[in-house]
Amino acid sequence: MAKFIDELKRSHRCGDLRIEDVGKEVVLFGWVHKRRDHGDLIFVDLRDRSGLTQVVFDPTRSPEAHKAAEQLRGEWCVGVRGVVRDRGVQKNKAGELVSAHNPKLATGAIEVVVDDAAIFNKSETPPFPIEDNLDTREEIRLEHRYLDLRRAPLQRTLMTRHRINQATRRYLSDQGCLELETPFMVKYTPGGARNFLVPSRVQRGKFFALAESPQLFKQLFMVAGFDRYFQIVKCFRDEDLRLDRQPEFTQIDIEMSFVNQDDIFRLVEGLIFAIWKDALGVDLRELYPSGRFPQMPFAESMRDYGNDKPDLRFAMKHADLTELVIAHDGGGIAPWAEMAAKFKDGTYRRDLPPEIVKALVIPASANLSRADSDKLEDFVKGMGAKGLARAKVGDDGTWTQAPLFKNISPELRAAIHEATGARPGDLLCFQFGKESVVQTVMANLRLHLGKKLGLIPEFGHGNQWNFLWVINPPLFEYDEDRKGWAAAHHAFTRPHDEHVAIIESDPGKVLCYRYDLVLNGFEIGGGSIRLHDPEVQQKVFRALGISDEDAQAKFGFLLQALRFGAPPHGGLALGMDRVAMLLSGAESLRDVIPFPKTQKGTDLMTDAPTVVSPEQLAELAIRTVDLEK
Repeated sequence: MAKFIDELKRSHRCGDLRIEDVGKEVVLFGWVHKRRDHGDLIFVDLRDRSGLTQVVFDPTRSPEAHKAAEQLRGEWCVGVRGVVRDRGVQKNKAGELVSAHNPKLATGAIEVVVDDAAIFNKSETPPFPIEDNLDTREEIRLEHRYLDLRRAPLQRTLMTRHRINQATRRYLSDQGCLELETPFMVKYTPGGARNFLVPSRVQRGKFFALAESPQLFKQLFMVAGFDRYFQIVKCFRDEDLRLDRQPEFTQIDIEMSFVNQDDIFRLVEGLIFAIWKDALGVDLRELYPSGRFPQMPFAESMRDYGNDKPDLRFAMKHADLTELVIAHDGGGIAPWAEMAAKFKDGTYRRDLPPEIVKALVIPASANLSRADSDKLEDFVKGMGAKGLARAKVGDDGTWTQAPLFKNISPELRAAIHEATGARPGDLLCFQFGKESVVQTVMANLRLHLGKKLGLIPEFGHGNQWNFLWVINPPLFEYDEDRKGWAAAHHAFTRPHDEHVAIIESDPGKVLCYRYDLVLNGFEIGGGSIRLHDPEVQQKVFRALGISDEDAQAKFGFLLQALRFGAPPHGGLALGMDRVAMLLSGAESLRDVIPFPKTQKGTDLMTDAPTVVSPEQLAELAIRTVDLEK
């Protein structure tokens, strides 16, 4: 018996062989995907990460290898040496000779007839089949993730991540960026996402925080004069989980000095083009010949789509009717009249409206039944809405199926038709009330309808790549609980120069150089031009109600660094996991992360997190509290 691994090295991977390799002696290693015993001949589909090769055990050629093949079962790990041959022809059911090639398989024109074989390891029966398409519960697959990762779809996804990593390093290095590292264990700084805390054994009673991003440290690299930095880095956030969020995630982090917003856009656009070309073989210049992505102001995105990450693969814009309703004093609709009166008597500030009215048109071609529209109301109620006001436009322009609007004035109804473009047979859907609720409900309703009407797939890209920069958002947002202003992103974002003078007097009107890169309704990256001017920084802190003492306590090391000749700088972080999810067409982030957590933040494979011993807690000067008592 030949001695594998030590003497016989692998010559090819299982997915490599083609008709041109006929006659070659090859050595393959892999796992038994399927075994078929035809009595005299035994056929095995041998699998590794590259694909499958059919290998044939013939007792007249190698009795020893055939005897070994009689033992083989699924997922046994084996090695074979043999000769590549053409699969040739075979008889069909009619007795006719037809090609034995398998066009569905990349290696389908050949097979390997085995001379030597070795069993490296046997396998128990897996808890689920190693197949591309499974209906096995995700919890079982996550518990045995190492087996789940043997499946071709997940292996292809992780190979895509590899190509994303390599394309990123090549492109950014060529652009003069240095790959530098930042610490994971950092000082806790409030204001961002909730941090994971790490107790210090040496400094008893004190804690590090796991970095939610390298934000402050990459700015320090700019102060230090490194000019251009990047890092493919793990980040940690103790947040509620969902399909596109994990407690630990990877981002492509970039920071540059002596740049403006457009300089960063050009660098990132070039990176995206490189990633799509290397990882997917897609040349985005066919879609974007200029090499640039379109831009949309934040206010326009909120007005037309209800969020700052619009999916532009389909239309169905919202229509903001707030000003129209106010101008018509509510048009005979009691709740609208009440809202209009508050605006007109000055109770509400028009630059920060707490209530809005929005409409969305479902075209007659959608052919929604009354039952279908009732289900839409159930959908929006699931998001906290009180209901979904609807009106179907009749042939004469009047509204039917609209009990709320039976007293609407003809003038307002006509104005709404003009504002929304509604035509006979169309269904108008309305939301009104608190702005944050209306925007969220209408944004999600639009996406729900896009999928329901087949305008976009349930998940995945559908071979459409609609990129968008969302720009010029507000620097501040009003915190109703605190009754004060909060940073919409973070306190170190540079405001527009023409708005510096009103930072303290009218914060709600201040726009800033923050930007998000959106793809098919997902935010895949975001960043900003940073504040490097200490005087403007103090204005921002005062608008946020942060005293000099508080600022020093929370951000002292950064503020001090910025006083030592900090250059103008800015940056961006791309969500590696989201990019991989969208590139591969996966349904959730868990499908593109090798060892993910569940939606409850647990690792089913290792059973983490776990209870630790009293001795470990005592060493860290920590006492746990049983919250169930």
